[in-house]
Amino acid sequence: MKFGVTLSNRGVLLDLCTPRDLLRLADAVEASPLMDSVWCGDALFVNRRLDALTLLAAVAGRTERVLLGPACMGSFALRNPLVFAYEWASLDVLSNGRTRMVACAGGGAGPLWEAETAALDIAPGERRKRMYENMQVMRHLWTRDNEPFEGEFTKFANVTLEPKPVQSPCPIWLATNAERLSKGQADFGGSELALTRVGKLADGWMTHSVSPAGFKRSWDFILQVGRDNGRDASAFDHVLYHHINVRDDKADALADSKTFLDLYYSADYSKERLESWLTYGSPRDCIAHLKQFKDAGCRRVTFRLSTMGDPMVQLRRVTEEVLPFV
Repeated sequence: MKFGVTLSNRGVLLDLCTPRDLLRLADAVEASPLMDSVWCGDALFVNRRLDALTLLAAVAGRTERVLLGPACMGSFALRNPLVFAYEWASLDVLSNGRTRMVACAGGGAGPLWEAETAALDIAPGERRKRMYENMQVMRHLWTRDNEPFEGEFTKFANVTLEPKPVQSPCPIWLATNAERLSKGQADFGGSELALTRVGKLADGWMTHSVSPAGFKRSWDFILQVGRDNGRDASAFDHVLYHHINVRDDKADALADSKTFLDLYYSADYSKERLESWLTYGSPRDCIAHLKQFKDAGCRRVTFRLSTMGDPMVQLRRVTEEVLPFV
């Protein structure tokens, strides 16, 4: 089982951390033999934060080993796909082929969501279709020179993108949202339609808030869809987007995470909702919980260190007291 850390880039705007704090945490992940990846959230005018692409480039420039990716790229459907293909290819070059692009359509409601939609002139109902087409645009530009492309939203000709990514193919994963199916822990990692799209179109999968059994059912479903469509399913990868808080007193751990996550997401989460995407409590509690996902076939987890305290202290507890025994 492999592990990573999701940097809390919204925390910069909430005075929970500084950009330097995020980079120091990335350095600590790079230095840990038990960790192999660094991720960060992404959004544009809704759920504002330090830009994911810029932050990942900063991490790429100071690391040599860890994989780098968004969790997930919520602004993907809003970005010009030609420009983003160029930016992501450059990130792959800067990192010497360590990127994992995770696409998602983004989501939201209310005035900020409506303002973002109006400002960018992209109807909410188009986001998912644009996401899938933008994946095609990026792959086209990464593998072909001077060949025309004609989609529903994007058309171009006489264009060659350089530099090309180091990876060939440069992986693009899809995220599915289990939380929309349940207020607590879901028994499937997304809708059947969304998981089918993963198996048909993506190189990997990200999800969250799913039970171990639900994770296994979802992953088996994705692999079968891939095989049914003539794809080499053995090359597929995945990551569980998760949270962790290690404290000897389980109630204290839950309370600390609730304070952090309520602030981070401007919410008031129930215990059931928190437990759907959180491993917490003593090292023994955390080990037992993570082993359930391991036994279900989960190969990779990325943790947000959901604490109001020092995340470096949490990282030390996770890497010294939990992960060696999972």
